[in-house]
Amino acid sequence: MSSENIMQLINSLIWLLAGVGVFIVGMNFMSEALEKSAGEGMKKMLSRISNNRFSGVGIGAGVTAIIQSSSATSVMVIGLVNAGVMTLMQATPIIMGANIGTTITGVLVALKNDYFNMLMYLFAFGGVMMGFFKREKIKIAGLLCSGLGLIFVGLNVMSSEQAFGNELVEEMFQNIFSVVDFPLLLILIGVIFTALIQSSSAATGVVITMVGTGVLPLHLALFIVLGANIGTCVTALLASVGAKANSKRVALIHFTFNVIGTVFFTAIVWIFKDAFVNLLTSMFPGNDPMSLQMRVSAFHVIFNVTTTLLLLPFVKHLVRYSCLVIKDKTADKPVHALKYVDDRLLAMPSVALMQVKKEMDYMFSLVEENINLSFDAMTRNDLSESDKIPENEAVVDFTNSALTRFLIKLSPNVEQRDELKIGSYFHVLNDLERIGDHAENFYEIAQEMTDKKIAFSEKGRQDLENMCSTALEMLSISKNAFDNLDTEKLPRLLVLEENVDKMKKEFTAGHFARLAEGKCSMDVSPYYSSAVSGLERVADHLVNVGYSIVNPVGDEEEK
Repeated sequence: MSSENIMQLINSLIWLLAGVGVFIVGMNFMSEALEKSAGEGMKKMLSRISNNRFSGVGIGAGVTAIIQSSSATSVMVIGLVNAGVMTLMQATPIIMGANIGTTITGVLVALKNDYFNMLMYLFAFGGVMMGFFKREKIKIAGLLCSGLGLIFVGLNVMSSEQAFGNELVEEMFQNIFSVVDFPLLLILIGVIFTALIQSSSAATGVVITMVGTGVLPLHLALFIVLGANIGTCVTALLASVGAKANSKRVALIHFTFNVIGTVFFTAIVWIFKDAFVNLLTSMFPGNDPMSLQMRVSAFHVIFNVTTTLLLLPFVKHLVRYSCLVIKDKTADKPVHALKYVDDRLLAMPSVALMQVKKEMDYMFSLVEENINLSFDAMTRNDLSESDKIPENEAVVDFTNSALTRFLIKLSPNVEQRDELKIGSYFHVLNDLERIGDHAENFYEIAQEMTDKKIAFSEKGRQDLENMCSTALEMLSISKNAFDNLDTEKLPRLLVLEENVDKMKKEFTAGHFARLAEGKCSMDVSPYYSSAVSGLERVADHLVNVGYSIVNPVGDEEEK
């Protein structure tokens, strides 16, 4: 081969790689835009997760169709399983559905023609221009348009004369595929290529383009597509490293599902190769590029739909198999762990934010339990269940620090409308942690007074009960406001907080009057003052929490 031919071949390969790069960038742009614009839709889908395997397949297909990435869906599901939000039985059908949802990209790629390409070029240009607007929604729409356009720019670069249209490149690939004209080798090529670029959609798009340009025969392309479906599992397998056993099982089920489907279709296509190719040809007759491309795309759809239909009745068996292969670890379990949040959810900001809210609701319930237990301990000398308070407080402290770290990592990735929400969450976390500290202080007051065998006077105890009762009413209003975004009773919250301020002044003055009259012991005085001051601060924090939904910036100063 002459030096001129070598340079021409290198030039063509660079064009080919450039086309693949532009295609992948377009995929990422479109995926990011679809995820941002459809965040609420995905939340609604995930909120409907049930044990119905058919709805699970629908949710998996729907979410993947929205974000255009079965790998991202798999990673998200692994995160939800790792956080304990989803069971293996619920996750398995969603993984199956994700494989169906990812076929949409292949269909879009196969539909391209000259007029469609011109429209997509306009989309790419228009999307870039929309990126200069200030409004977030227009920017997201621009990202979507530019991503969709770039996908087809990349495809056309790959199919241009400078790349696959070059005779030298065509001859090179023909020579390569004449050597590797063996199904298992072709499947291995599909696995390796997809694992390297981390996208079965992109790998399938390249294969569809190669078939459309005549570089790759259809009967060979089918095996590469089968390998691509195994290669896409690499992302999920990597995401499960270091996760809990159930998350690793999800990745194993995803891998097993695609391997079984690949083995089944490999046998059929290998044995009945001519009949299968003729079937696809009869479905899309003609030798134009679109017909050739639609045959590959149709096979991709048939593979994933058929595999899902075949294995859907065996969900329980797949789950049992994964449990047999991956055993639960009994040793070295972490002392504390978040219930609903996992770092793997950072790839899905809208879903991650939904899970943060669940985690904070759980944290709020622990704070509420501690407040009730500490009030009983302090006003009624009831220490029977007070041993739960230090345990709950340890979880509250851990949740506060862990969620704060998670929100710091999440905040750069959220939409503009969610930035204020994250800001309010930082403040609510701090207020809840401080309320928990005060509850622990009340518990310690009760413990020390019990050890010293001293008690509040009857009047002092009644005063504290009144303050505690008011604080509990405030806690109920704040919790309802935060949990359900209910602002109806927030004015009542301010009235109660003012009452607590008045009680503090009145009860403190009354306490010193009783001391002067000898009706109260000096030994009790520090504990009474600490309790009254602590209750007043709890009321302030509860106002901050309640009004966090009205004042999302959370810049109200602590009183």
